[in-house]
Amino acid sequence: MLPLRAEVRTRHTPLVTRLIVLINVLVFISQLGLSPAELERLFQTLGVVPARYAGAAWLGDPQQYLALLTSQFIHAGWLHILMNMWILWVFGDHIEDRMGPVNFLLFYLLCGVLAAGIHVVVYPDSTIPVVGASGAISGVLGAYLLLLPGARVLVLVPVFFLPLLIYLPAMLYLLLWFFLQFINAKLAIAMGDVGGVAWWAHIGGFIAGLALCPFFLTPNGTAHRRSRRRR
Repeated sequence: MLPLRAEVRTRHTPLVTRLIVLINVLVFISQLGLSPAELERLFQTLGVVPARYAGAAWLGDPQQYLALLTSQFIHAGWLHILMNMWILWVFGDHIEDRMGPVNFLLFYLLCGVLAAGIHVVVYPDSTIPVVGASGAISGVLGAYLLLLPGARVLVLVPVFFLPLLIYLPAMLYLLLWFFLQFINAKLAIAMGDVGGVAWWAHIGGFIAGLALCPFFLTPNGTAHRRSRRRR
């Protein structure tokens, strides 16, 4: 199911959401000129490699702290970045509108860090670097479930290769999304798959977004949320 748009009015231009998308796109464009060996070095240097966080030695290594942030702006391919940036574009502006640009940026980055942390906990011995914005974006989705559960989301559903457009409440769409992440995460563990999609990072980011969202709302964002609930 591909979300196409969410029918929610915003009060402010989502400058940070647009900036995050722009930075991700520019970084990806810069990756296109790298050889496979150079790209692998980039992933190893700026991605999160779970095995490097074993024990306490990493606490004194600034590079491992930096990787928790830089990994959020690197993508492994066209589909990876297009899907991530599209979902951020659809949902991010509404959450930024309620948090304000500075709070939203901090919230986004922190969700990404916590999402990577969950992946490290689940796969502590993995030497495969984790890259991508999906953990942070999952946090945005978690906040969306909390703040705008009744918003209408236009979703494209392929049915026998035919596009079906339907409106779903945000709560239903996001709960279905989370259920699929959980099923895939369990299957990945059962099959011993430590590469591919970092499903547990999605789950960790989503839960982080739910938990952290109330601490990053602006007073106006809280008031707006309450006014929507009264209608």
